[in-house]
Amino acid sequence: LLLFSLFIYYKIGGLFLILLLGVGVVNYGFGYLLFKTSDIDKRRYLLWLMVVINIGLLGYFKYTNFVLESISGFSGGEFTPLDIILPIGISFYIFKVLSYLFDIYYEKFEELPALDDFMLYVTFFGNVQAGPIDRADEFIPQSKVNLLTSEEGRPIIGLAVFYLISGVIKKLIISDYISLNFINRVFEDPLRFTGTENLLAIYGYSIQIYFDFSGYSDMAVGIALLFGYKIIDNFNSPYKATSVADFWRKWHISLSRWLLDYLFSPLQMGLRGLKEYGNAIALIVTFTLCGLWHGATWGFIIWGAIHGVIMGVSVLSRKLRKKGLSAVGLKESKGLNFVRGFITFNIITLTWIFFRVDTLEKIPMIYTQVTENLHPGVFSQFYGGFPGVTILAFLGVMIIFFPEKMKNRIKESLMKSPVWALGILLGLFLYLASQIMMAEMAPPIYFDF
Repeated sequence: LLLFSLFIYYKIGGLFLILLLGVGVVNYGFGYLLFKTSDIDKRRYLLWLMVVINIGLLGYFKYTNFVLESISGFSGGEFTPLDIILPIGISFYIFKVLSYLFDIYYEKFEELPALDDFMLYVTFFGNVQAGPIDRADEFIPQSKVNLLTSEEGRPIIGLAVFYLISGVIKKLIISDYISLNFINRVFEDPLRFTGTENLLAIYGYSIQIYFDFSGYSDMAVGIALLFGYKIIDNFNSPYKATSVADFWRKWHISLSRWLLDYLFSPLQMGLRGLKEYGNAIALIVTFTLCGLWHGATWGFIIWGAIHGVIMGVSVLSRKLRKKGLSAVGLKESKGLNFVRGFITFNIITLTWIFFRVDTLEKIPMIYTQVTENLHPGVFSQFYGGFPGVTILAFLGVMIIFFPEKMKNRIKESLMKSPVWALGILLGLFLYLASQIMMAEMAPPIYFDF
């Protein structure tokens, strides 16, 4: 499986396979030194050395041109981008090896894994390209157990097919179609479209990015299960969240856990003397850096900072909001949670604009079209112009808010089904996807990160 994973990475990443192998081997070696070192100061120096090396490597490939362009922009000079190609999956496998080193530093390992088991963890083809960012102490022990021949084996195949079908529907059928046929066109040139069409593209992108990333993640989970490995389910109905903080507990869960354990918590401890203000500052810093991790543009940084500021303000205003609800006689209820969920969904959707635009100059273009060139009559005509997009977007909304109980029943039903029936069902959905898919298949959005 390790050789197969390396082969797959070579086919998609070419000679950057050498970089991936180098990162894995070097970090394994330093992990060994860290594990064997008992002196606290030496352990701290070793850890910081590897953090600087890993982040420096990621920074060179991902942020060099961004930094140089920003400096040129502030100084008024001209900028010619350097010919630097971003290696596929580098943001994900760098975070993997860092989590491994942090866990050794915090003495979470009683013994170190074998080199081949560690390298499989780093290079596993199911999630090396775009996550999820698994933890070494969760993934590596599975190398010693054959999940498919265990008592869980038969239901596992049904569970794998559930995730594969879910991924096919989300990514290949819905996300790719609505993006290529409508959303991408609007964001490429917002001024060519009315305000209503811009709004529909904004809310459509909210569906697209969720189905693109969660669809890819579902397929990664399904493929891993077929090879006998459980990797983290990266999404838990994020658009049902009742706050921005709740959204991040449900969205890109593996990244959220990484940020919580290795960035926010140390910052929070360092700022604990400031109490709630320290928590707010830690949130703003964490999510601004989260935005930067996603991409080397000011749009990503602003997107992350907005999320951090909203959560920071929420922390500081918690007592005030509680008093306000009590003063007007409102109690915790399903109705109140519905209102919170509605507000949260719209906040998340509107902030996606900064995530999606390729240049900040498009933000005022979109605003102008929505406020001055709305043309609401276009809404009733939209189905006639984009019937496929309308139907699939509506199907997407139904899936997003699909009751969890019914989803679990479908999952349980598939886990009890015979293998031949599962094969036929998966084949049918793949055939359906091939009929709906465009000739131009959209690569997963998170491949760019």
